[in-house]
Amino acid sequence: MQVKLIGLALILNLGAALAAVSASAETANPNDCLGVDWDDKRPLTVAKVIAQPRVNFIKSPYDDDFKATTCPAATEACRRTAYLVTNDLVLVGKTSGDFTCVIYQSPTAKKQIWARGWLPSAALSRVEPMTAPAPSEWLGSWEHPGGGMTIAKGEGGKLKIDGEQVVPAGRDFHNGAIEAIATPKDGTIAFVNDGSTPFERPNEGDECRVRMQRIGPWLLVEDNNDCGGSGVTFSGLYHRK
Repeated sequence: MQVKLIGLALILNLGAALAAVSASAETANPNDCLGVDWDDKRPLTVAKVIAQPRVNFIKSPYDDDFKATTCPAATEACRRTAYLVTNDLVLVGKTSGDFTCVIYQSPTAKKQIWARGWLPSAALSRVEPMTAPAPSEWLGSWEHPGGGMTIAKGEGGKLKIDGEQVVPAGRDFHNGAIEAIATPKDGTIAFVNDGSTPFERPNEGDECRVRMQRIGPWLLVEDNNDCGGSGVTFSGLYHRK
């Protein structure tokens, strides 16, 4: 794994990272990097680290027992010891000045450990998704820490999607499952619940909403945190088995 994690403040389950923005929106300092949030109208963005040979995470005001009030900033006091290296891929959230809030996990990691924090925007380059993947480029069994996704041919040009995700929770675990039929459109697979509800319809609450894109050799999956138990999310980069 290419990221060096120093301090528990950077280590968290992705479900918490993705939910933190909406859960704390009313009380959080706008300069806090809390993770990335679901957007019904805008697909998630992936960026690649282009800094050489590495780039350190930058603190949020909540760091150092909420004493890092001048962060994020390009100062030694705001610099974390944790870092990413060239070509690492991150999921992109909001920006604050010259900094971008990101979350990172190695797609080949064995455990569901994520890092979050600010990075200098100049250290990142957006990775464009495939504009029109062929049907065969969606198909296959895809793996991700804690679970997987299988995409197979359906009838009439549709795709059959099945996914499972498990999140350890102390001595127990929380899980989620996806079973849907969907049709790729404009380089994206997007569906609600089992795929019978139009994705364009406004969210009526407690709906599992999922979007998929092909990013290089990876399958990017994002959901709205309503596809399983507490802390369960399918979001992240998947690799083929």
